[in-house]
Amino acid sequence: MKKSLLYISLFLILILLPSHIGSPGVTLEGAAGPYNLTVVVNSPDVIPGTASVDIYTTDRGIDSISVKPMYWYAGTKGTPKSDPALPVDGEPGHYKAEVWLMSSGTAGISVNVTGREGKGEILVPVMAVSTAKKEMEASLGWTLAGLGLFLVILMTTIISLSMKDSQRDPGEKPDKKTRRKRWIGALIGMVVLILLLWGGNNWWKSWAKNYSRYMYKPYTATTEIKSSNGIQKLVFNIDSTKLESLYLTRSLNYLVPDHGKIMHMFLLRENKLDVFAHLHPTRLDSSTFETIIPPLPPGNYYVFTDVSRLSGFSETIADTVTIGEASPQLVNSWNDSLLMDVDDTYYITDPYIEDAEKEILPGGDIVICGSPGERTRLPDGSWVTLELPEEKVFRSGQLYDLTIVVDDPDGNPAELEPYLGMMGHAVVFKSDGSVYIHLHPVGSYSTASQQTMLSRFQGESGMVDWDNLPDPVIFMDSVDNYITYLNKLSDEKREEILLADMDHDYDADDPEHEGHSSVSFPYTFPTSGNYRIYVQMKRKGKILNGAFDVVVEE
Repeated sequence: MKKSLLYISLFLILILLPSHIGSPGVTLEGAAGPYNLTVVVNSPDVIPGTASVDIYTTDRGIDSISVKPMYWYAGTKGTPKSDPALPVDGEPGHYKAEVWLMSSGTAGISVNVTGREGKGEILVPVMAVSTAKKEMEASLGWTLAGLGLFLVILMTTIISLSMKDSQRDPGEKPDKKTRRKRWIGALIGMVVLILLLWGGNNWWKSWAKNYSRYMYKPYTATTEIKSSNGIQKLVFNIDSTKLESLYLTRSLNYLVPDHGKIMHMFLLRENKLDVFAHLHPTRLDSSTFETIIPPLPPGNYYVFTDVSRLSGFSETIADTVTIGEASPQLVNSWNDSLLMDVDDTYYITDPYIEDAEKEILPGGDIVICGSPGERTRLPDGSWVTLELPEEKVFRSGQLYDLTIVVDDPDGNPAELEPYLGMMGHAVVFKSDGSVYIHLHPVGSYSTASQQTMLSRFQGESGMVDWDNLPDPVIFMDSVDNYITYLNKLSDEKREEILLADMDHDYDADDPEHEGHSSVSFPYTFPTSGNYRIYVQMKRKGKILNGAFDVVVEE
């Protein structure tokens, strides 16, 4: 019972938080023309509100950097003027700006750089939605109420005196009729003020109700495990009936592939975190998805699904599921070729362990490129090492390049191959369930969101023509056919297409990791605590998974 309550409470934490659960900032690492930038955008939790934009670069000769918001629905004609990003004192290469996000929806922060190498621009996709409802402090509320009462008494007194004294000569004493007028004036004044307060209160409540109605509310979903012909299938059904805002922006009819898949699903076994699966369900209809699951160990699992849309809006839909014991027949006859998608993968490793027990990790601690590292063995015998900070703990709120180095079984740099258009993927999960994020070497944003927004801004300049969106059925069929086409291609050809779509160049000659095969994921841990980082890469045609437990302090 206690375990069940804990499980429910953890899940409540999950569903109450927005996309990229518990990790609200967006990080992008890319090139604005000739300039290499890392951009971190922290969106406001209330719209309208200001987003903070931090820009980091090691390039020199930059004259100015400016930023501006761009909304998918408004187009380039609805874009405001740019605001300058100013250098941060004492931090060379660090620029900072604030940008107002005035409306809900899919937005992008356009970063424009001018310098001696010319001009460059890059777009950071941002989901502008209200996720919080601010509460007034009780002390401030009582203070304002007292001031309001004082003003009401003052105004009533002024009105009543004006009814009495304005009709008398100086020094003339009020008679009975004048005093009566004073009380009538006070009564009328009080009634008018009460009516004004009542109207104002109703106006405020209507705005508060409207705000609550249009606050971001995550989709809910139900997950079922069904057995058919000895195969276990997971059916994920999204409830879209309670969507009260952004109907077209968040429509499930207009899902677009991200990394060549309509949905990325991650399964993590609760508490132990020793089972990790990255699956790509097939769409049965606009809200129902199905995939075959391998014979995973029984237990309660977190389910996270990442989706993106034609509008560029991306989000994570979370649920939980209980997976029972797989039948001996399934275990004995299992073959990974039974998985539904060619890029599905799963991983069973050591249970999550506390920091004090880390010495039992296979591989142990090592030094890599002058920095401490933590190493673990991959299923094919190769090794993956996570580079740690000098003090061996990470700090919340600080931007890191989470760098992994991969060596073959002989200790030589492993030759990595692209997996889903990237040289690596990572999932960061906090052990208390409050943080989940899917990372790529280019950052924490959805590349599909960036592509759809860039396509929109390049092809059109005005408002979205909502009446002429593609037919939903035809659109879904087209997307599904394209994914089927991709899955039938050879790995090499499919990755060639995905790499082109992702506009991602793999820098195999990273000067900071010379002589090593490395992949980095820019990320800022939002809070302190214990985290597990799952990493994914591909070598000799096999998808490889590893896991690290790290400590994050304030």
